[in-house]
Amino acid sequence: MKKAREPTYSFVILTFVLILVSTLLAWLSVKLAPAAAGGVSLIYVAVAFMILFTLWFGAYGAIAAYVGTLLGAGLLASDSLKLHPEIALLWAAAGLLQVLIPLVALRSLDFDLNLVSRRDWTLLLLFGVLINNIAGAVWGAWTLSLIPAIPPVAFGSVFATWLIGNMIVTILIVPVSLKLLTPRIERSKLFVRNYWD
Repeated sequence: MKKAREPTYSFVILTFVLILVSTLLAWLSVKLAPAAAGGVSLIYVAVAFMILFTLWFGAYGAIAAYVGTLLGAGLLASDSLKLHPEIALLWAAAGLLQVLIPLVALRSLDFDLNLVSRRDWTLLLLFGVLINNIAGAVWGAWTLSLIPAIPPVAFGSVFATWLIGNMIVTILIVPVSLKLLTPRIERSKLFVRNYWD
């Protein structure tokens, strides 16, 4: 029986680097393609990389997604969320939902990150593009409606902007990156097969 790898300082460094990259991508996404509501981007490129980081590096990637969303798209980019940090903490859970749903579902369903079968593609589209982005858009738009960032009547437009932009980015970046980069990343000592290993 193979002994499980204990997390080492290399995972602390990995998490820190993933947080920096996620924060930078989130900030750039919001600043370069802002939507009407603060913290929302028309094309949120960061979400695709956050999903990839979580699928490759497990819970370390999920931590980076939450912190990256909180800082990059929230506290550093949105005046409304800066004024309401308690809402920003709740709002950033949208980024966490968008990465945890594919992580838990795909790990539970014996998904192959190399996308070798039609089943793998179907599971990725269902849990890594559709369900996760719907959950994130609902949560994000709802929490923004708790502050004057968006009026409650704008919930639908914020939801639609969030969902459509994230789905486009995710479908364009995640499958191609999984197919091309997973074999190399799986050989690294930092690849996480479950959640923390």
